[in-house]
Amino acid sequence: MSTAQGARARARIEVTAAIKEEARRQLAKDGAAKLSLRAVARELGMVSSALYRYFPNRDELLTALIIDAYDSLGEAAERARDGAADASPVARWTAVCEAVRDWALAHPHEYALIYGSPVPGYAAPETTIPAAARVGLVFIGIVRDVHQGPGLADLPLPSPAALRPEGERMAADFAPGLPPEAITALVAAWAQLFGLVSFELFGQFHKVVEDRETFFRHAVAVLAHGVGLR
Repeated sequence: MSTAQGARARARIEVTAAIKEEARRQLAKDGAAKLSLRAVARELGMVSSALYRYFPNRDELLTALIIDAYDSLGEAAERARDGAADASPVARWTAVCEAVRDWALAHPHEYALIYGSPVPGYAAPETTIPAAARVGLVFIGIVRDVHQGPGLADLPLPSPAALRPEGERMAADFAPGLPPEAITALVAAWAQLFGLVSFELFGQFHKVVEDRETFFRHAVAVLAHGVGLR
């Protein structure tokens, strides 16, 4: 790559980062539904036509922000998993759950973008799936390691026979090597984790749960038990 090409590439990276940072400020101020390319361009001192060379429309900018948010959350979960590599499976599970909660509390508007209300008129493309899957894959890895090592404990509630085909499909699609009853329990625990985080972040625990950190640690320990970790 020539010096001129390298300079243009660096400039494009810097401008793209500035556009996304301004867009995040708009998310925090007005919400995703009101995100406007014209407003972003105005705040950056750019003409709209120049910004369109980076993001042709609002949906492409939203997609970039969504992927960034999922990747940031995924990196936090993976760091927590790696930092607890020598700990027990329940401790690894808890560390990852706490990392998810910590990230959400530190990035409430980005969390709302990926786990809050859908943005009217926007449908996330399949390009968001790999980033969105990162946290789930961390949990699958923890459970798979136990299943392939010491073995998972009996689940507190057996899966009904009618659910087995769905469990087999999910295991084949994204958790090969796990028994169907384990993956159904794991998907339920994943949904409950984000329900806990969302209730805290969006105010549903107001005047209900005061010691939220202790409550959260207890709740995720129950979830670990529910997927067969001891």
